[in-house]
Amino acid sequence: MTVAGIIAEYNPLHNGHAFLIGELRRMGADCIAVVMSGNFVQRGEPAILSKWSRTRTALLSGADLVVELPLPWAVSGAQRFALGGVALLSALGADWIGFGSECGNLDQLEEARHALSSPLLHDQIKKSLQSGATFASARQEAVNSLFGSGTALLLREPNNVLGIEYLQAIERLNADIKPHTVQRTSLLLSGAGESSDAGSSSAVRAKIFGGKPFSPYMPEEACRILNGEIASGRAPAHISFAERGVLACLRRMTPEQFSRLPDISEGLENRIFAAVQKAGNVKELLESVKTKRYPMARIRRILLSAFLGIEASDSAGVPPYLRILGIGENGEKVLRRAKEQNRVPLVSRYADAAQLSPHAVRILELESQASDLYALCMPQVSSCGMDRTQKLIVL
Repeated sequence: MTVAGIIAEYNPLHNGHAFLIGELRRMGADCIAVVMSGNFVQRGEPAILSKWSRTRTALLSGADLVVELPLPWAVSGAQRFALGGVALLSALGADWIGFGSECGNLDQLEEARHALSSPLLHDQIKKSLQSGATFASARQEAVNSLFGSGTALLLREPNNVLGIEYLQAIERLNADIKPHTVQRTSLLLSGAGESSDAGSSSAVRAKIFGGKPFSPYMPEEACRILNGEIASGRAPAHISFAERGVLACLRRMTPEQFSRLPDISEGLENRIFAAVQKAGNVKELLESVKTKRYPMARIRRILLSAFLGIEASDSAGVPPYLRILGIGENGEKVLRRAKEQNRVPLVSRYADAAQLSPHAVRILELESQASDLYALCMPQVSSCGMDRTQKLIVL
């Protein structure tokens, strides 16, 4: 049995995602296991659909098993996001990892991985950071200086960067997982003659929020579920619905509390604290904190972490459990393999917390509290307790 793993957000699941699942099947995968972000995603925002709805769309689009990437890793930068996802795929016993990339060339991505592992890189990055550059641009400049523009250009594209981080994580964890990459191409086209960007997750979200047609870019079942959630007032979720709650939470925090958040450095907690005292809305707050050195995505993740109660120490190491969200046709086979591996505890219901370590229980509690706050981000506010009461989705 060959198990192919995918790390995804499915925010929302579109035709490109469905193509990757199909491509892995065509390459010989017997089972598809997906590690998926929960109700909040790497952009530092709530997912447009709840994790339960997105689990159902994944299963109906060809996945056999969906497990949750715990919150502290799901809302981290690319390195921790990738490390958490690869660790869970390894715990599941996945043979492959499949991912999309702009270059579509595994050899090139491997070259970039080797470049980023070079001990020569540190001093070069440090020089660029001292000039006020972001870490991403400093790293790209250092790679360009030491390894040439071809390798450096790979670091300009977000899916290339994430793919390189997957390779780094496989190396770091010594995971027995073979990588496969698929190029993001016109296969994402809707057939309406638009550019391939029109089929990206961000473009589809823009269409949903703008009230424009999105069905050409999504599988039929995914569209049906999304439309049902919109009609029920549970989608599209957005942080603006909980805006005053976010501001109220942040106004109660001290600089010392801000200093314990992920990705805080160089006195950034003081800048955030000062901005929080004046901002009248989330957009104004983000604009006040953002600088050339601190890009918007990083600031969004920091502020979201503050709202959700995540501290830097929460994402230390790798996820301490495997939480199952949904099981499809061959999901039980994958779970049997995971049980044989016996690397981390399996969680299929909240009562399973009794078998977990104190650290794992804290992460599970954070997840539950985050879901209660996610309920405030829906167009129609829903009640608390979904994480504790929602049953496993079985198709």
